[in-house]
Amino acid sequence: MASFQKRGKTWQYTISRMVNGKSKPIRKGGFRTKKEAQIAAAEVESQLRKGLAPHLKDEPFDEYFLSWLKTYKTDVTKNTLERYNVTYKAILKYFKGKPIQSITKRDYQAFLNDYSKGRAKASVRKLNTHIRACVRDAIDEGIISTDFTRKATISGNAAKSASEKHLNYFESKRLLKEVYNRLDRGLVYYLILLGLTTGLRFGELVGLQRKDFDFQKNRVRVDKVWGYNNKMSPGFGPTKNEQSVRVISVDKRTMNTFQDLFGRMTENTYQLVFFSPRSKYRVISNTGVNKILANLLRELNLPIITFHGLRHTHASILLYKRVSIYYISERLGHKDIQTTLETYAHVIKELRVEDEKNSASVFEKMLV
Repeated sequence: MASFQKRGKTWQYTISRMVNGKSKPIRKGGFRTKKEAQIAAAEVESQLRKGLAPHLKDEPFDEYFLSWLKTYKTDVTKNTLERYNVTYKAILKYFKGKPIQSITKRDYQAFLNDYSKGRAKASVRKLNTHIRACVRDAIDEGIISTDFTRKATISGNAAKSASEKHLNYFESKRLLKEVYNRLDRGLVYYLILLGLTTGLRFGELVGLQRKDFDFQKNRVRVDKVWGYNNKMSPGFGPTKNEQSVRVISVDKRTMNTFQDLFGRMTENTYQLVFFSPRSKYRVISNTGVNKILANLLRELNLPIITFHGLRHTHASILLYKRVSIYYISERLGHKDIQTTLETYAHVIKELRVEDEKNSASVFEKMLV
């Protein structure tokens, strides 16, 4: 049974406990109110009833998260680790020195609300995902008993609308035609061409080597990426996930274009297709490609999208042409079909209207 005493401006609880026939009470103070002390004492008593040894030492949340990160995230890529470090810095700034045991759901929600100011909702959701995983492990370790991230409300700025991230089918036709007209202006246009016709991620594209092109079967193998910025490990690295290791079919004209290019290109040490000796990272710059793409789109009076928008454009074209969502998911190297459905829900919704009309007419045509 716990008793409670006021010590100056704070409260302390004392829980009677016998260990090997000797009295070894558990005491802890520093609570702002008696109610907080009662809640904390109840948690400890609950653990004792279950035969568990209560974790009585306060652990600053920022220190625990950093320790958790170093223990459980040793096999993530440099880019992913950087995202976790962003989360750590946010925790350090807001909760520095505050014990994880004393954080309430209200405290955590206030933290998320503060973090969401001026940030995209997707960024806040990613941070919450990191912290939630850490908190659940803390529960498993018996350090805390309550998941203060449970049912947290995620807020933030709306993401750029899906329609702004890609070109439609007819806009893409104009872009593709002009890219072919500009291939003699430099290797960057070959990169834009392949980005549009394959939907590969930028890191996957600049990681391609000559040996990855199968001109007999018109296929390209994707099994690695190249570090093209300071957030990534230099040189070759693993793909984003296991599903991203794949072989995709490519249209014959694109493949013939690259076969011709290889016949004229000077080889490099890494056998990289998009090698750039003047670049710090030895490949065509992502920033440079985005500038050239933006200028090209302006000249064509088309919506301005980023290079990554070519990936969305590729997928949207396939959906528009009624290619299976399951195949598109495999082709893009998504972790699962749900990712594809969520990313391209806007296109699927647009096509649903036509599907509805077609479905209604199927049975009428059966009797014709």
